[in-house]
Amino acid sequence: MASQKTDRVSQSSHRLSEMRIAIDTGGTFTDCVYLKDGAPAVLKLPSTPDDPARSVLEAIRQIAAEASVEVRHGTTIGTNALLERKGARVAFVTTAGFEDTIAIGRQARQHLYDWTATPAPFIVPKELRFGVRERVSAEGEILFAPSEKELAELRDKIRASGAESVAISLLFSFANPDNEERVVASLREPGTADLPISISHEILPEFREYERAATVVVNAYLAPKVGAYVQRLEAAIEDQNRGSLYVMQSSGGIISAKLAAEEPVRTVLSGPAGGVIGAHRVAQIAGFEKIITFDMGGTSTDVALIDARGPQITNESRISEIPISVPMLDIHTVGAGGGSLAWFDRGGILHTGPQSAGAEPGPICYGRGEQPTVTDANLALNRLDPELALAGTVRLDEVRTRAFMEKTRGPISSVEQFATGIIQLAEAEMEKAIRLISVERGHDPREFALVAFGGAGPLHACSLARALGIPRVMVPAMPGALSALGILGADVVRDYSRTVMTSVSDFALEKHFSDLEAQATAEFKHERLTGSSIRSADLRYAGQGYEINVPTGPEMLASFHDAHRKRYGHADAKRRVEVVNVRVRMISSCEPIIFPQQSEGAPGSDHAFLKEKKVMFGNEWINTLVLDRNKLLPGNTFIGPAIVHEYSATTVVPPGCRAKLNSYSNLIIEV
Repeated sequence: MASQKTDRVSQSSHRLSEMRIAIDTGGTFTDCVYLKDGAPAVLKLPSTPDDPARSVLEAIRQIAAEASVEVRHGTTIGTNALLERKGARVAFVTTAGFEDTIAIGRQARQHLYDWTATPAPFIVPKELRFGVRERVSAEGEILFAPSEKELAELRDKIRASGAESVAISLLFSFANPDNEERVVASLREPGTADLPISISHEILPEFREYERAATVVVNAYLAPKVGAYVQRLEAAIEDQNRGSLYVMQSSGGIISAKLAAEEPVRTVLSGPAGGVIGAHRVAQIAGFEKIITFDMGGTSTDVALIDARGPQITNESRISEIPISVPMLDIHTVGAGGGSLAWFDRGGILHTGPQSAGAEPGPICYGRGEQPTVTDANLALNRLDPELALAGTVRLDEVRTRAFMEKTRGPISSVEQFATGIIQLAEAEMEKAIRLISVERGHDPREFALVAFGGAGPLHACSLARALGIPRVMVPAMPGALSALGILGADVVRDYSRTVMTSVSDFALEKHFSDLEAQATAEFKHERLTGSSIRSADLRYAGQGYEINVPTGPEMLASFHDAHRKRYGHADAKRRVEVVNVRVRMISSCEPIIFPQQSEGAPGSDHAFLKEKKVMFGNEWINTLVLDRNKLLPGNTFIGPAIVHEYSATTVVPPGCRAKLNSYSNLIIEV
């Protein structure tokens, strides 16, 4: 049996540098959170899609001027390159005879009853797939190695192919990497083109050749673009501020800029991961253990479910139909955001998204776009206010918005009906996403609170909660920048794994864990960090095709049976259980953010009153209060309909809902 699940390697933690800034680059805004007089403060700037580094450096200039900084960055560079298929030209190297497994994939079809469905074109064309004559047994024995002549021929072929990056994934390199290391050494010989090389036994030393190869190919696909961006940004920060750069991972921890440049596959859900970590921490402080996170930005909406176990990690993610098997937070994304475009198909049917106006040209109301978006629809229904600036600077143009919506409303009778339809379609997509992560996985949403954030999340949260029977919505302080807040408080995290295929009673398990911890300790020491390790293992009943991750320790087997019963409805304590993979998560804890707390006072909220206006709810214009959230005090309560305006977001409280500001300045809405 493996040892206890937590091995304390050191009690010391990751310390603050002179100033710590978290920057999350979104499709429309770049959100920045930093500590000012010990409390979190927010700055929002328009994103610069042509060069995201410009908005990042401008944010640092405005916040820190010449001070030394530690910058923590959530970036969409890798995500966008993958979604838009704008990555590098990748040469894929594998064991001869297996070159096409990367395109064949698994037998399982994603769209079982869709006769017209075709697989998404893979990112490595046939002419860039290369085979090496080598073989390692499943037990790790070298059966034969590639010759020097073959390796020289491979170098010539890759050089002539025009490849910009190389992905190497030999069949059983996870069991013995010697042959893979020979291929790598050959491709790095002097005179060979200096291409970035992604290596499977370093990135993902686990079995399942298709998923491992796909993960390594995605890394190679993103490496030139993400690597160049991260290196350029890091150099600029060092020159401008004598500072350092860390990047948020999809798994909920930060890593050094150097590792992010080498392994960008770990950053494809960088921004959304920050939101989940931030939501979990503020919800814990507010006393909510079971939450559904609802992060609606300009381009997309990200949802995740957190129960008593905390944020869930998965190794079975699919991004843009491609499997990625490095650890990621279990986040589901849909193409519905504030910038999602409304359009009519040839049959005159209205659709919303997944295309987005982004930061350029943006929604109509920002002054440049000409096609209606969800943001424009909210303005047309008076839920956003042209007299109150977004992010402190963006004034919304209501006249222009109504003019273009009138021109593009098609067969719909009025601008108001058009706007209502746009919002209903967007909310239907978001509701479906929340059902997928809750109802379809055996969770009752009525037992959870909905934590709404992102620039657009609080606009739609109460409507979604009503549709799903969720009794309570929480809108944290600084909701438009919660992803950046999560990044600001994230720990330094590295994940290590190894396929072992053995029994739960194997004494060698301890050595496998110790080896991974020794590797983790050495790498952290190289970065002048220390931390603690958490052990877990992937278990399955003998003969099964898929496994469940559980913590190690005396209760490991019982935990596996319980988890199997919960997921599949049955368990068999008499059946033989095998350990497939061992995992170690190394964590260097970040100095925690202290959230200011105040005593709750009187319930009245008249002092926060800005004005009264008519807002459309359903098909009716209703007199609605507009309140300034910055003037609300802990203990203040009010009943909807109300609009709560603040720097980073706008919250809609529909008729019949009751809202209260708690002692941590979170808005709690009873639906």
